[in-house]
Parts: sequence; C-alpha cells; structure tokens
Amino acid sequence: MKFLHLIMVFFFIGAFSFGGGIAMLPLIFQMVQEYHMLSPEKFSDLIAVSQAVPGAVAPNAATYTGLEYAGIPGGILAAFSIALPSFIIVLLVMKFMGRYRESRIVQGLFEGMRPTVIGLISAAVIFIAGTSIYRLAPFSVDLIPLGIFIITLILSGKFKINPIIIIVVMGTAGAFLCG
Repeated sequence: MKFLHLIMVFFFIGAFSFGGGIAMLPLIFQMVQEYHMLSPEKFSDLIAVSQAVPGAVAPNAATYTGLEYAGIPGGILAAFSIALPSFIIVLLVMKFMGRYRESRIVQGLFEGMRPTVIGLISAAVIFIAGTSIYRLAPFSVDLIPLGIFIITLILSGKFKINPIIIIVVMGTAGAFLCG
C-alpha cells in the first residue's frame, strides 16, 4: 500500500503542479502530510537536501520522501512518478505548440500562469522560513538560523557570492552552531 500511495501522490504532484520544484513544495508538503509520509521537521530536512544536492528540486524531494517512507524502492518509485507526467505533458505540448503558439488563448494561459507560479514560490518561501527560523513555541525566533538567513541574503544579494559556496559555508556553520 505504501508504494501505491507514493505512486499516486507523486504522479498527481507531477501532473498538477506548475512552476518547477520550489513552486511544487507547498503541494508536496500538503500531500506528504495527508498521507503521513514525513513529519514537518523531516520536510524541512527534505527542503535543505533537495536544494543542496545536484539536480532538480522536485525529483530530489520525491526521492527523499520515497526513501524515508518506503526505502530504496520507494525513492525510485517516487522519483519516477513525479517525472512521468512532465515527460508526457512536454511531448504533447511540443506536438501542438508550434501550431498554436500565437493563439490568444495560449498567450492568456501563460499570462495567468506566471503570477500563479510567483505566488506558489512565495508560499514555499514563507513555509520554509516558518520551519527553519522559528522554534516550536509560537513567535519564538531561533537566532542562529535567523542569522544564517540574513547573512545568506547579504552574501547572495549584495556580494553575488556563488550559491554553492554559500551552501557549503552556511551548512558548515549550521553544523557547528546548531548541531
């Protein structure tokens, strides 16, 4: 039954979420919670691992969830299940896109999807901030993760430091300061 849940959940996520991995995170969180696949704390770990390892966020998140929920076969099934709908959809879109690219309906579809994707990414950012910066007690901020967050914003926004370097340095800082 676990394998069937993984296939259904991640096929659904792959088929009905748009905007890439970060935008998929709220739906992944909702579905994973509904089927009790991961705790909120493990989901925070999922986000960190999915961002830190090479590859796309959604398959990384699916693989992590599958591994935690049902071992190696679960990781493989979840990764395959989240990727399959995109593969099918891209094949279909490419077949018809050339013919309908200038269509007002297609143009309107893209105009409506862009702000939606930005909203989904914003929701993911708010969720990640809530699970990473705040302690379990309401309105209690954990200062070390908050400091790491602020330093990361400065290093990436103002100084344009390579994200890989930031991840390694801040991950190491977190290991020593929070571990």
